[in-house]
Amino acid sequence: MSMSLTPTPRYRSLAFQKRYLKFTALVVGAFGPVFFLGSMLPTAEPARWTLDLLSWPLDGAQSFAAATTRFLSALTGGFLLGWGVTIWGMSGRLFDAAPEPVRRVVLSGILSWFVLDSAGSAASGNASNVLFNILVLLLAVGPLWWRGSKS
Repeated sequence: MSMSLTPTPRYRSLAFQKRYLKFTALVVGAFGPVFFLGSMLPTAEPARWTLDLLSWPLDGAQSFAAATTRFLSALTGGFLLGWGVTIWGMSGRLFDAAPEPVRRVVLSGILSWFVLDSAGSAASGNASNVLFNILVLLLAVGPLWWRGSKS
């Protein structure tokens, strides 16, 4: 009796997942500079427009006039860039040494962000952001949902 071995799909290979972690890092970290720009009135428009988009519909209701909004934007930008850099850093030798723990940590972080951000968005009257979060979740997680394989 011969056993048929099905080849591992490419997206589930460790090599593909290692490269995908860099994409995930860019998905997360790219929002950092946008929100950093929101910390200063002369450069706040990209952050204001992004917030307007995420709180659909585009109606111009979002404002960065308040100093507290700009401060929160600075904090958000820093956290997002730092998180992206951390994911990028974990995609190197750390992933080579421990691919499954790295995958689980990144996946746990993204899922935690999704749950809390979506709940907060809905609670603050911006439930439309949950739909955008689903898109970001799917992009950021991609093949990381499955355990990687050496072959």
